[in-house]
Amino acid sequence: MNAKRKWAAFFQAPYFIFYFLFFVYPTLYSLYISLTDWDSVMGVANRKFIGIANYIRIFTKDKLFFKSLGNTFLIMIIYIPILILGGLGLAVLLYKLTKSRRLFQTINVLPYITTPVAIGMIFSFMFDWSTGIVNNILVNLGIIEEGINWLGTPFTARFVVILMIVWKNLGYYLLIYLAALSTVPEDVQEAAMVDGANRWQAFWKITFPHLRPITVFLILTSIISGFQLFDEPYLLFSNMNNALGGPGRSCLTAMMYFFDQTFKSSTKLGYGAAISYSLFVIILIVSGIVSKIISKKED
Repeated sequence: MNAKRKWAAFFQAPYFIFYFLFFVYPTLYSLYISLTDWDSVMGVANRKFIGIANYIRIFTKDKLFFKSLGNTFLIMIIYIPILILGGLGLAVLLYKLTKSRRLFQTINVLPYITTPVAIGMIFSFMFDWSTGIVNNILVNLGIIEEGINWLGTPFTARFVVILMIVWKNLGYYLLIYLAALSTVPEDVQEAAMVDGANRWQAFWKITFPHLRPITVFLILTSIISGFQLFDEPYLLFSNMNNALGGPGRSCLTAMMYFFDQTFKSSTKLGYGAAISYSLFVIILIVSGIVSKIISKKED
């Protein structure tokens, strides 16, 4: 090995060392933990290898896991189309603005950079059944006669969680689509308009096909982040006396269930690791299916 290769290996070594220590090793070790019965309260001495027993329990006996998975799917199916269509619609409206575009961009992005703790507190105060500003406005306008217990019923609780997610993330989708719109060739659109196409036809036949890669990217990343949904529902219901995940566990997500089983109500590290790897496999399968469906439609 000559001197140049030695120096190259020397400067690359820290990256590979840290990558192995903080990614490869923890990943493989957590896979081993998922094959054990390990109670963190009892310590390392109580760890016992049990094979795939944790996975069998998850997929055959654990009803709460499937309930949390179903809640996660339901919330994602509702808020992902709203974010995609809402972000695209706002981007198209703001793209033609020149003077006030930055102001509207800043207003829409502010919720995205706000900490989840603050957002959870804001929405819990806004939708409080007795002192919340939402109920006060609706009562004063005469729309309702008495306050609605927004966080006390499954349907309205899910509504508040979805509203919070959309409010927080819409600015991110807006920025992505605004950047994508700047890459669409305007001369092609102008040529289509000259040939007799209206604005809707020009958008659907020219603009939207150029935005398809960005839309695919946003859909796939939204699915991955949706399975990791934790902060919004957890912080919204953390200060209430309801069961984990709100009324009837209607807002219990897969990540909330993983956190509860591993660190809160239970300390079964092996079972928690098995839940995390099960979610990893489910995310891979769902993302692969959605990717294939989208690619077939493109073909």
